[in-house]
Amino acid sequence: MRSTALELDASTRRGGPGVDVMVSAALLLLAIAGWLWSARMASDMGSVGTGHMDDMPSMGAAMSLAGFVVAWVAMMAAMMLPAILPVVKLYARAAARGRAAPTAFFVLGYVAVWAAMAGPAYLGWRAIEEPLAQGEAWVARVAAATFFAAAVWQVTPLKRMCLRHCRSPLGFFLRFGGGIHQKRGAVRMGVFHGAFCLGCCWALFAVLVVLGTMNLLWMALLTAVIVLEKNAPRGEAIAVGTAAAFAAIGVVLLADPSVLVHITN
Repeated sequence: MRSTALELDASTRRGGPGVDVMVSAALLLLAIAGWLWSARMASDMGSVGTGHMDDMPSMGAAMSLAGFVVAWVAMMAAMMLPAILPVVKLYARAAARGRAAPTAFFVLGYVAVWAAMAGPAYLGWRAIEEPLAQGEAWVARVAAATFFAAAVWQVTPLKRMCLRHCRSPLGFFLRFGGGIHQKRGAVRMGVFHGAFCLGCCWALFAVLVVLGTMNLLWMALLTAVIVLEKNAPRGEAIAVGTAAAFAAIGVVLLADPSVLVHITN
């Protein structure tokens, strides 16, 4: 496995710029498609929520589990694909030289991990979407607890370990790059990378769910956090700064639950 990884290291270093351009363009288009679909879903939810409660169905009735899964995967594409561009480009260079199975299999494994989270996210969303729309105070307390939990997770050793793997594409390949010349190995490697990304970002998405899920402003803010954590020179410091911001928001929500209405609209 070590020799295979070293061969992969050498081959990826020799990859041509054309591969990088094509992969970047493909991920960008997928991310744009994800943002457009998310914007459409947010608009549909907003339309449902503007009617009188006696005349309009709830957002929960308006979206089935299948519809939520589609929306969730689109949201993952919008928020996560820009952040994983470096590792996908590295893989694509190896694939272009015949050292790895087609890049789509790696991406498929990655997306599968996040798609599996749609079920728990759907249950959480269904539990709070109507009370959130009605401005019930207990939802603000749940949101505050979620912000506090996310703040704590941001500074845990496990978060830092997952973030190190995400911030070091070549190191990740050297450790998990064995067997990727086969499709099964490529999918497995994508699953591993997805698992590390999940370890980095699950708490950020818990925050998004408790704020109504398809909230475009919070999607944009959290996407910026994810991209910077994984790719900026001081990504670890950004994670700590985000923890401080989350803790502050949690305190505000506990002190004044009505603030939740203002940060979700």
